[in-house]
Amino acid sequence: MSLALEEILCLPGLQDMAVRAGARNLQRRVRWPYVAENEGIAEWVMGGELVFVTGINHPRGEANLLSLVEDGEAVGIAGMVILTGGTFIQGIPPAVIARAEQLGLPLIEQPYALKMVVVTHLIGTALVQMSQVRRSRNDILGQLLTGDYPSLAIARQRAAHLELALDRPRRLVALRLSAVDELFERHGPAHGERLWQSTRQALEDHLHAWCRNRPGAVMAQLPGDLLVLLLAEDGDLRMALAELHRQLLEVAGEMGLFMGLSSLAEDCAHYRQALNQARQALEVAQNLRPATGLCDFSELGVLRLLQGIVDRSLIDDFVGQTLGPLITPGRKNPYSLVHTLDALLKENGNGLKAAQRLGLHRNTINQRMQRIEQLSGQSLDDPLFRMNASVAMLIWRMTETQGKE
Repeated sequence: MSLALEEILCLPGLQDMAVRAGARNLQRRVRWPYVAENEGIAEWVMGGELVFVTGINHPRGEANLLSLVEDGEAVGIAGMVILTGGTFIQGIPPAVIARAEQLGLPLIEQPYALKMVVVTHLIGTALVQMSQVRRSRNDILGQLLTGDYPSLAIARQRAAHLELALDRPRRLVALRLSAVDELFERHGPAHGERLWQSTRQALEDHLHAWCRNRPGAVMAQLPGDLLVLLLAEDGDLRMALAELHRQLLEVAGEMGLFMGLSSLAEDCAHYRQALNQARQALEVAQNLRPATGLCDFSELGVLRLLQGIVDRSLIDDFVGQTLGPLITPGRKNPYSLVHTLDALLKENGNGLKAAQRLGLHRNTINQRMQRIEQLSGQSLDDPLFRMNASVAMLIWRMTETQGKE
């Protein structure tokens, strides 16, 4: 049960609250409001609170406010609200604003004229309502993803009522944290559980924020450790997911994270099949560990066979023997021959089309084709070499940091 700070600030009746620092982190999730009545807050909060500082029960000079900002950021509060303009705190000292901005802690100013009871009531009510809506959304999404619904017509009606636009084409992404066993082995059951729960919560918060900024994106939370995204298909989806994976690795800390991408589901009637595809792709990603963290179901044909090879060095040796001679370290474009081979394979060996794909002159492609055959000792007309090269290219694209032309 949580709301983003930016969602709270948009609640009717709270328009007089103003962000003074930490605006870049307004996507932080607020789990509950907390009114600070003691000198410090470190031992009274657990993380995720929106802390209100009134100055009523304790003097709040600049030194104390700076201490609250430091402690609040250290223990992971969502943000801090300082009431100003009344008898107790006339204004927020510039040094406090500057420090909060430096730390990235959202700092919000609330005028005393805006009654605390009104603010906390609005936030508390919104949190409860959001919890109910999210529970209902997860319920209907869970039914559609597992196929466990009494009536597809009713499921569609419920989705429409909850403002879930599910009758448009979507691709599903299945996400899961990895190396969980190692986390518990390193830290033991108690500390390991705290790390696991906090990381999982941070992961969910980041995904919620990411979905809010991507049109049509929906997140579903199923029982267990699997997270699911429903995404509209567009041209930059793979690039967006690669960037998302990079961001999530920072959140995951000691653990890793992998993703599986389904083929396109035309509407919610096909979600169960799409989730099955995404889970299969996720399993392959966990075994082959691609650099982008993502495996696409459409590429699973050969990869499903390769994941059965226990010794990963056999796969690496195969790629190295097939493509290694074509890579020229130290040159401006060390992967130019590899990219040329990739284009030739995609165009079924047609040099003219490969040249058009790469934006090169046909003579340049001809020279590169000769060079590929010289270095590899293979003929581009040999179907066995082209098959091996296609498989090696598929693995290489997944696991290597590739150069650009």
